[in-house]
Amino acid sequence: MVWDLCTSGAAISKAGANASSVIVASGALLSNWSTEAEGRVSAECHTDATTFTGQILAAAGDACSSLIAMNIISYDTTGYLSREADTLLNVNDDKYTKALNILRNKQNQRLSS
Repeated sequence: MVWDLCTSGAAISKAGANASSVIVASGALLSNWSTEAEGRVSAECHTDATTFTGQILAAAGDACSSLIAMNIISYDTTGYLSREADTLLNVNDDKYTKALNILRNKQNQRLSS
């Protein structure tokens, strides 16, 4: 279940231009975070998110990439400007929460099938 819902590029771009280059280049760590994020999104929706299609799949990908971005940011905040990391964490948390609200709506899940 690696990179089924989003790409590493989507997560990295959401982490901002000052994300740690060491983390961004670590394929293994990003891959682990992808697996964890996809599992969490599926658990929160009470369904296998990798079966979504269309716009619902895009919402799942948005949630997933935001979770991974938050991991990238929190791993090493030293490269960010003052309060930049906090702002990026808040923005990604908001995106994750809004996407999950869409995904939890059972009617949206039926539209995707």
